[in-house]
Amino acid sequence: MPRYAQIVMGPAGSGKSTYCATMIEHFEALNRSVQVVNLDPAAEHFDYPVMADIRELIQVDDVMEDGSLRFGPNGGLVFCMEYFANNFDWLEECLGHVEDDYILFDCPGQIELYTHLPVMRQLVDQLQQWEFRVCGVFLVDSQFMVESFKFVSGVMAALSAMVSLEIPQINIMTKMDLLSAKAKKEIEKYLDPDMYSMMEDNSGTLRSKKFQKLTKAICELIDDYSMVRFMPFDRTDEEGINIVQQHIDFSIQYGEDLEVKESKEPDEEADNTNYDDFFQGNVDS
Repeated sequence: MPRYAQIVMGPAGSGKSTYCATMIEHFEALNRSVQVVNLDPAAEHFDYPVMADIRELIQVDDVMEDGSLRFGPNGGLVFCMEYFANNFDWLEECLGHVEDDYILFDCPGQIELYTHLPVMRQLVDQLQQWEFRVCGVFLVDSQFMVESFKFVSGVMAALSAMVSLEIPQINIMTKMDLLSAKAKKEIEKYLDPDMYSMMEDNSGTLRSKKFQKLTKAICELIDDYSMVRFMPFDRTDEEGINIVQQHIDFSIQYGEDLEVKESKEPDEEADNTNYDDFFQGNVDS
């Protein structure tokens, strides 16, 4: 039986830990089991229990205080993650091997871990070797995405993670519950964006012709290939949370190995009548 994992990514402050806490509550309501693994060596506290915590292996503070290393916060975090990548046996021991495991990996927010460092890709490859079906969940703060250029920046960050990890990815706008009614209406155009009209609306703000051409090329790439779309995430909206979870389940084929219960045989006469009505309706139309 396969095992399942969500790699929860996104910039610092995008709501990754809040997302994990919300999903735990949602899974419990559905009577589904889920566990969380903290992979942020600089994390301070959680609103949920974790089955494994990278700080038990290595912490950023310890690395920064080491006189021989002399790393700052970012360098210390990179060192911690590279150390983690060299010690996946620790993670394997923490995870054990239970069929139908469903794990949320709460990851650090530094974008360089997904753009030009191999650490997160190595994690994905290792999880797949352990028979996990892995989905990336990339979060951006909806309060940040209410302007066109900031939206394009968020799209490029999400796209860089997709290209680097090469796994199914669901992109989510978080903190929708914190937006005003006016901001919610404004942000609807970014959930299913028309990149060409967005580019035309902001063409006057770019004075450099080089930046205009670059922005046009990026917008065309995103629009022509429909490479990045965002889903809204309101932690107070149970129906919306369920829709997000259904998309994730579909991307990792969750539940396809479960036994299908046979439905009761319908009444034969009623069944024929329904088909007759169906075909008659199609002929009439």
